[in-house]
Parts: sequence; C-alpha cells; structure tokens
Amino acid sequence: MPALQARIHESLDAIPAERWDTLHSTDHPFVRHAFLSALEHTGCLRADWGWVPHHLTLWDEETLVAAAPMYLKANSHGEFVFDFAWAHAYGQHGLEYYPKWLCGVPYSPVTGPRLLAQTPEHRHALAVAMTKLCDAQELSSAHVNFHLEDEDLAFAEDWLLREDIQYHWNNRDGWTTFDDYLAAMDAKHRKNIRQERAKVERAGVIFRVVHGDEASAADLSAIHDFYLQTFSEYGNSPALTLEFLREIACTMPRQLVLFIAELDGIAIAGALCLRSSDTLYGRYWGSHAQLPGLHFETCYYQGIDYCLQHGLTRFEPGAQGEHKIARGFLPTLVRSHHWIVDQRFRGALGDWCAAERRDVRRHAAQLHRHSPFRTDDVLP
Repeated sequence: MPALQARIHESLDAIPAERWDTLHSTDHPFVRHAFLSALEHTGCLRADWGWVPHHLTLWDEETLVAAAPMYLKANSHGEFVFDFAWAHAYGQHGLEYYPKWLCGVPYSPVTGPRLLAQTPEHRHALAVAMTKLCDAQELSSAHVNFHLEDEDLAFAEDWLLREDIQYHWNNRDGWTTFDDYLAAMDAKHRKNIRQERAKVERAGVIFRVVHGDEASAADLSAIHDFYLQTFSEYGNSPALTLEFLREIACTMPRQLVLFIAELDGIAIAGALCLRSSDTLYGRYWGSHAQLPGLHFETCYYQGIDYCLQHGLTRFEPGAQGEHKIARGFLPTLVRSHHWIVDQRFRGALGDWCAAERRDVRRHAAQLHRHSPFRTDDVLP
C-alpha cells in the first residue's frame, strides 16, 4: 500500500458529509455524518462530561480512504463497555488511565461499522494508526467498541478482544405477522405475551408510529420529555437535547422512528428508535403513566410489529435486560477491541480478557436455554 497520511479532526464538520458516508457500504444510522455531527453541535457532547471529538482519518494524497469516529475520554461514562477496574488498577500503580482514545458512538451500545473503509487493508491501516498515535499523544489506550465481527481481522494479535451479551430479535423464520411470530413460541410464553398486550389494549391506549418527517414539534417535545423523565428517575444526566432530535428529524427523516402511546388523545409514553434498511434500534423510552404492560408494549412489541410490517429482519432494543429473553430477544455476543500502550498491563489484561470471554460465552449458553421458542438448541 502507498503511504497514507493520518489526520486528526476536532469536529466532524471538518470532513465533508458525502466523503464520510461513502466510506462504508451500509446505511447504519449511528455512523452517518448527520447523526454524529448533530451530537457535536446541538450540545450533546461536552468536555466536562468527558467527550472531546478527536476523529481519525487516513488520506491518499487528497483522497479520503478511511475514517473512524473517535473521542478523547476523561472518564468511562456513556460507553457501555466497562473498564472502570482497569482505570483503578492504573491509579494503584501511579499511572494515568485518562485521557484514553475511544472509537465508538457516544451513548449508544449499538453494533455497527467502526473502521470506515472500503477495503480490509485500509481498515487494518486505521487500527495501526491508532496504536502509533496513541503512543505519540501520550494516551494510555485506544478502544474500538461494538464493532462488526468482520472487522476483527483489522486488529493485530496484541489488541485485546472483549465480548459481552445483548438481547436481539431476529426474524429467522420469515414471519410476516405478530401471530406468526407467536406461533413459533411455546404455549406459556405465547400466552404471557398476549396477556401483556391485552392489558394495554383494554386500558384504551392507542399507538402512533411516527417517522422524523411526520413528527410534529409536539411529538418531538413529548419524546424528549419522556427521555428526560427516565433519566431523572435513575439519577442520571441526560445528554441528548431537544435540538438534537429536531435536527436528525430533518437530516435523517425516515431513519428516526417514534412510538407514541396515547390515552384519551394525550401522549403518556413513547420510545425513540432509529432504523437501517434491515434493523430497528431501540434507544430510549419514558412514560408519564404506570399501566400494566405499557413498558413491554412500547419498547418491544410495537417495535416487533414495525419490523414485521416493514420487512426489517432484526431488532436491537438496547443493552442489558435478561427479561427480554421471554419476549423473544435472544442472547447475542457483542465485541470490542482494546489497545493498551503499557506492555505490562497489556499482558495482564490479556489474560483477564480471555477469562472474561470464557465466562461470557458460558453465561450466554446458559441464558439461551431459557429461549421461548419451541425449537432452539444452539446460539444464533
């Protein structure tokens, strides 16, 4: 390969959107220039929250050939690949773990392309550039979170692989209706889901499904209010602004999907999702009412219905939650790679990551035995 020039960008707006978006062949919403740049200029990323844009690009003269969405992190919040113990161990040895360099999507534990390039060689070149620039910038480490499995080959053996479990829905049998989907389950789980949905229907709740270009100002405000309430209930600081929702509703109109629950014409709950051509991604939900089954209907069943109606084959409703298994979301392995500059820590953490992977895979196999489907013998 010819020598490539690496550049660092403190704002995604410094990179033309069309150049960025043509680096990968997917329509994954979370790596689109419109999504990532909106986070930057609508107040969602703040240095005092530990997020500083530090994007990496590779150039063949004046042609952009590869890029990665990257951030300098002063903490490990909003990443969902937990390394707090690593930072603590660094501190115990008198070393600074922060700042570190993260390749990922802020606040979004969503698997997707991270090394944006058209060729495997350019993806590998990105990973090599991360290791060299990490050392040159006196950073402790580089982390590539929730990347695609086919990006594994980009990383040299001294990168550390971590795995975790999420719960994903897949239309593996070509279901076209919700009843088709339920028919694949055993009687107990099928009955429970029907009862949960019936409770919401008997309460008089009606759902509207709204895309970004169909959403009114009131719809966007309502969804944002639900989001704020959920974060308040858990004592967390909300990062997404109403301005962010307004912007992506305009720039990604058919990829933003809102599920709004109404009672007597008043919005009482809602879920915010994004979609690609084949996958629905559940992100946030909230409610001003406590009704039996409302959470499951808003966050899961409405999304499954949407996938069946629109021909989407996959639904990722977010991180964590073993309760999702009973609703048809099966354990799925997600991955990340980590480069540790200090060779001593890299060796010790390599052993730790190998043990963690064994434990995660063992736990995933155990969880899969609780599948609600009648014929489910192996991990997907």
